[in-house]
Amino acid sequence: MKSTKKILAFILSLVMIFSLVACNQKSGDGGSKDGKTKKFGLLIYNGGDNYIATVRQAFEKLDKEDNNFELEIVDGQLNQSTQNEQLDALISKNVDALLINIVDFGAAEEVISKVKNSKIPAVFWNRDITSSLKEEDLKQMIFYGTVAPQAGIYQGEMALDYWNKNKDKADRNGDGKLQYVMLHGGLDNAEAVARTEESIKVLKDNNIQVEEVGMQVANWNTDEAKTAVDAWLAKSKDDIDVIFANNDGMAFGAVSALKEIGFNSGDPAKTIPVYGVDALEQAITHIEAGEMAGTVKQNSETMAKGVIDLILNKLAGKNWTDGTDYKIYEDKVSVRMDYEKITK
Repeated sequence: MKSTKKILAFILSLVMIFSLVACNQKSGDGGSKDGKTKKFGLLIYNGGDNYIATVRQAFEKLDKEDNNFELEIVDGQLNQSTQNEQLDALISKNVDALLINIVDFGAAEEVISKVKNSKIPAVFWNRDITSSLKEEDLKQMIFYGTVAPQAGIYQGEMALDYWNKNKDKADRNGDGKLQYVMLHGGLDNAEAVARTEESIKVLKDNNIQVEEVGMQVANWNTDEAKTAVDAWLAKSKDDIDVIFANNDGMAFGAVSALKEIGFNSGDPAKTIPVYGVDALEQAITHIEAGEMAGTVKQNSETMAKGVIDLILNKLAGKNWTDGTDYKIYEDKVSVRMDYEKITK
């Protein structure tokens, strides 16, 4: 009997030990199922956007490399109602942080309100909602993105350099004016508006006479951009000296349209420079082949790392920028990263 009691006592002890181990392995509220200490909700506005796809990959790489957090990624698919539902679901799961790439700028105040009520720290990124943020919001949330005018300034500087160095061939109809078409990302997008305005301002500030041949909102989309450029080329190809695109995706549409009529394939007389933004791999390939003239790099790895650095600081009870080279921008509600010019 004594030996039976000892065996039973031993088995009971093992059961208790395993139970304790199992309990310790379970995640708490907002915790990660694989033992990581924090869970972040990453909301993206459109997984089909070429640049956003590269930023997502950069986030996923950081997730794999860092045991401090796990990402739950949701795609708004260009639908703010969908993103609102995703945001509500993440809040109900009590995630530790929200990393938000908003779909609709017009919904910024509603989304900010949801975040405030949740009391969950948040970083808004890439799609600029700072006009809806107040300085006191910095206690809970911040925006991380680029200096909006800079990409347009760099595009303008590249076009200016091309015009000044190649005036005879750059002025395709010989009228002394730089005539351009503009592929616009969206009239409600601060980045798109700044890129559009600043690229042309650089030319005007340097006493270049300019004329807009056409402007089309192509919503960052390659196919929409190609349709617009097809129409412009059919009507006015001899009157277009430069094509500006607010992003590389739309620049790709322009390149496709040009190549279909035998342009941008090595003959200087049949070349119209195309300038994009993002420095996607495909853009670099087009530049090396002489099919695009330049792009402006919005580094996807820098974007993802900046967002993660800021939120980890906040969750550690520090100020957003403690121990980093980041600075709070002049608007007092954001941190900004720089662009880089890319040409052949």
